Amino acid sequence: MTPDNHVDLQPAARDNLWMHFTRQGAFATSDVPIITRGEGAYVWDAQGRRYLDALSGLYVTQIGHGRRELGEAAAKQMAELEFFPIWTFAHPRAIELAERLASFAPGDLNRVFFTSGGGEAVESAWKLAKQYYKMTGRPNKHKVISRRISYHGTTQGALSITGMPAYKSVFEPLVPSTVHVPNTNFYRAPEHGDDPVAFGRWAAAQIEDAIIAEGPDSVAAVFLEPVQNAGGCFTPPPGYFQLVREICDRHDVLLVSDEVICGFGRLGEWFGAIKYGFQPDIITCAKGLTSGYAPMGAMIASDRLMEPFLEGNNTFLHGYTFGGHPVCAAVAMANLDIFEREGILDHVRQNEGPFRDTMNKLSDLDIVGDVRGAGYFLALELVKDKSTKETFNDDEAERLLRGFLSKELYDSGIYCRTDDRGDPIVQLSPPLICDQSHFDEIEFILRDVLTRAQKML
Repeated sequence: MTPDNHVDLQPAARDNLWMHFTRQGAFATSDVPIITRGEGAYVWDAQGRRYLDALSGLYVTQIGHGRRELGEAAAKQMAELEFFPIWTFAHPRAIELAERLASFAPGDLNRVFFTSGGGEAVESAWKLAKQYYKMTGRPNKHKVISRRISYHGTTQGALSITGMPAYKSVFEPLVPSTVHVPNTNFYRAPEHGDDPVAFGRWAAAQIEDAIIAEGPDSVAAVFLEPVQNAGGCFTPPPGYFQLVREICDRHDVLLVSDEVICGFGRLGEWFGAIKYGFQPDIITCAKGLTSGYAPMGAMIASDRLMEPFLEGNNTFLHGYTFGGHPVCAAVAMANLDIFEREGILDHVRQNEGPFRDTMNKLSDLDIVGDVRGAGYFLALELVKDKSTKETFNDDEAERLLRGFLSKELYDSGIYCRTDDRGDPIVQLSPPLICDQSHFDEIEFILRDVLTRAQKML
């Protein structure tokens, strides 16, 4: 494979491009990695080197890279209607996609509000909850409960819901009225570490305790991911979501399933709520909706939440210029066509066991304390002492993750995530088209790099 033929982009990359969540100073003396093309489960950089995309971009490219069919769908839509807002007016693609998403969503989640991405979907859900309660005679219900270390977006509201103080402190004061409770990290369970069912009851009870402490008349919603991303793929204990649903019903609180990552096949179902058998009042989603071929998100709400807006002049006083964009909606429809035609959900369900089994092989390394997750969404928690589960201090985590693993994994031909928002992890979220050959390649590269990482401890 020869390098892509283009001008040297390094000066402009350093001088003009402000990358997201990036230490810009890291490139003062080194080149910015520039990815120029992708095909299937792989991407190539400007020097022609190939990398297995074991993170699906950022939990996004469900059907893999280079699907010309989606580009053709976009071009066809641009020639017909390139843009029109869904403010008072509608257009065919938004209508068709809304109907399709409603058919996938569980229960009576039939009302689809389009956004440009996941953070906007979360923001929309909180605003809907607050306005809904004001319109139905409970104006003081405005607070949100979410979990520690959780990530729900970067807008001021979504960042307030996010449970990571380090991400928030530089932007304070944020939107008030958010409360954070323990997450479902069973590996480090503070209670009932030998009984997942009892641990689930304990974790759910923390939500009810928070609602009671704040006052049920003040709490509007609980925001939870089916599998929590930040911290490393915390799965729900048995019965956890059923208990949370009962708690929310008992106190008249909305349950929001944040499926920005978990939706559209990542866990082997259209939505994680289906996998874990619970009924949310709202689903927030994005990423896999278009497999990243166009930016789009959605808030999917129950018929009950729409009811007050069907009366008289009532209006949800909220919207986005690009929500329901015709080109993005056409791309989403083509993406979902591929899902159904190629049996993507069945493929994930059939291969999630082999994927997990292959990654479990890495448990024989002293540095790998836990392998957890669901579907095509796994994390390896790294530890300093496996027998005691001792983790790394901040300096050690910095040297391990950013000083060694990030570069070595990339140089070894794999794109994945090393993360220290909780305890240090390596996170894996490959395209949903991947099979055993890709799992073996991931395991082979991780084994080599993690073995070398052990020697530097």
